[in-house]
Amino acid sequence: MRFAAPRDPVMVADWVSFNVIDVEKQDWARGWASLKKFTERELHARVPYGHKEGPYPLGQWVAEQRRAYGAGQMTGVRARRLEKLGMVWSLADERFQENLEAAKAYYDEHWALCAPRSATMLDRPVGQWLSNLRRPGALADHPEWETALKAVDENWNPEWPAEWQRNYAAVREMTAEESVLVYVEPGVTVHGMDIGRWTAKQRQPTVWRALTDGQRERLVQLGITPLPPALAPETLAAPSTAAVSAFEKGVAALVQYKARTGSVTVPRGHVERLEDGSEVKLGVFLSNTKTRRAKLTVDKLAALAGLGLEWAAA
Repeated sequence: MRFAAPRDPVMVADWVSFNVIDVEKQDWARGWASLKKFTERELHARVPYGHKEGPYPLGQWVAEQRRAYGAGQMTGVRARRLEKLGMVWSLADERFQENLEAAKAYYDEHWALCAPRSATMLDRPVGQWLSNLRRPGALADHPEWETALKAVDENWNPEWPAEWQRNYAAVREMTAEESVLVYVEPGVTVHGMDIGRWTAKQRQPTVWRALTDGQRERLVQLGITPLPPALAPETLAAPSTAAVSAFEKGVAALVQYKARTGSVTVPRGHVERLEDGSEVKLGVFLSNTKTRRAKLTVDKLAALAGLGLEWAAA
C-alpha cells in the first residue's frame, strides 16, 4: 500500500494563489482591452450595462470596476489605467457628463448656457437641467461640475436674470465684428429675441441705472452706453439717426466701389474709404444687411436693388 507524499502547505498556498491571481489578471486585462476598443470607437467610456463587446460582457465588467473602486478594492495602477480611457467612476458623474455634452451643443448654437427651462438639445432637457443646477447649494458637493460648466460658459449662472444674459450673448455675437452694432435696430431678432429693442431698452437712463456694475461693464465693452436723458423718450419709437446714417454710408461706399470695379461682389473683409475720409467695412455691411433684409424698408431695398444686388430685388 502506497501513501501519498505529504504536501508542503506553503507550496500549495503559493500554487493556488499564483493560478487564481493569474486568472484574475488575465480577465482584468481582457476587460481593459475590450474597454479600450470601445473607447477608441465611441470616443467615451460610458458603457451601457447590457453592452457586449463581441461576446465579452463589457457593461457588466465596467460596473464591477466601479463597485471595486468605490469599495476601495482597486489598486491605483488599475484605476489610473481606466481613467486614461475616460472611465467615470460615479453614475451621477456619468449622467453629468452626458448632459454636459448636450449643454456644449446648446452653447455652440446659442452662445450662452442661460437656456430657458423648455430648451432641449441632443434629446435632453438641457434647460431644466441647467436651471436645477443653478439652485442654491445644488453644486455644493460637486465643485468640479461647476468648473466644467464655467469652462463652457463663464457666465452660465450669472448674478442677474438668465433672460438678460441670453439677450446679451446674442448681441455680443452679433457685434463680434467691428461696426456691426449700428445695425442692431429694433426688430432685429436672434433665436426669437428682439435684440434690437432689448439693446435700445438697456440704453434708457432708468434701465441703465438699475443694472449691476457687471451688466453695465459688459454693455460698455460692446459699445453700448446710456442715452442722454433728452434723447431717451424717443429711442424705442424709431431707429436712431446713427443707424440710418450708417446705412446711407454703406450705400455710398457700394456706389463708389461699383464705379471703380464694375462689380457689387465685395470681399467680406474689404474696407472702402469715402471721400470725406471715413471708412466703411463694406463687406461686413453687405453681409449683415442681407441677413436682415426682411427688416429693411421698401426704400432701402429699392436702393440696394438699383445697384444690382439681386437678393434685394427678390
